[in-house]
Amino acid sequence: MAEERKNAVTRGVVVEFDFTVLDGAQVLFDTAKSVLAAKGVDLTLKLEALHLVGGNYHGGLAELFSKLGKKCDAGAAARELGEAFAKAVDERAAAAVTPEFKAFLKTLADKGIKVVVATRANVETLAPAFAEFDPEKVVLYAEPSMTYGNCKWDAWRRAYSQNGLVDVLTVAVAGSGAGVKSALVAGMGVIAVVHDHVAYQDFGGADVVAEAVDAKLANEVLRMLHA
Repeated sequence: MAEERKNAVTRGVVVEFDFTVLDGAQVLFDTAKSVLAAKGVDLTLKLEALHLVGGNYHGGLAELFSKLGKKCDAGAAARELGEAFAKAVDERAAAAVTPEFKAFLKTLADKGIKVVVATRANVETLAPAFAEFDPEKVVLYAEPSMTYGNCKWDAWRRAYSQNGLVDVLTVAVAGSGAGVKSALVAGMGVIAVVHDHVAYQDFGGADVVAEAVDAKLANEVLRMLHA
């Protein structure tokens, strides 16, 4: 009976699509730089790292404006940035579903691993790019986070729990140092995918550090899940 209960639990992976498959950190920086330029702020990598990364848009922008002595409405700027970034992700998301990423999905789905693709993109718009996959095995999941560059621990927890998964049998694929830490807090094993824009960050705690989401990385997931 114990073995039957064990086998009944689905093993899975939650992919932070916008910052791993898509190089969302660079897209977000470029978007924020454009939004802030109109407010007289020249956003640099250092300013982004010091004031924005890992925090919510509103709080980070309020801190940045205060530091630079800018009398700007942080709430309005946060809404503008959130909308602009969501639009930028929407425009790029389908093209990011490459043959390499599809190989990652297929490798896992064929082994009975459920893949939750968490994104800030419009999932209905993105769905046709995943048409070849069983929607019970590869799930598009809307995560409209307002955290700059990553998801918080509670977002990871929602992503696995709302899709019938449990923390100890789910691997997170995160795209930032802050994302790695929040996934660890959520109780998950973690794979980090590092793009150039976030290469300076601390990815300590990740079980695996990689540069792409492909079939090779799927094999690392299988190893971590003993599948």
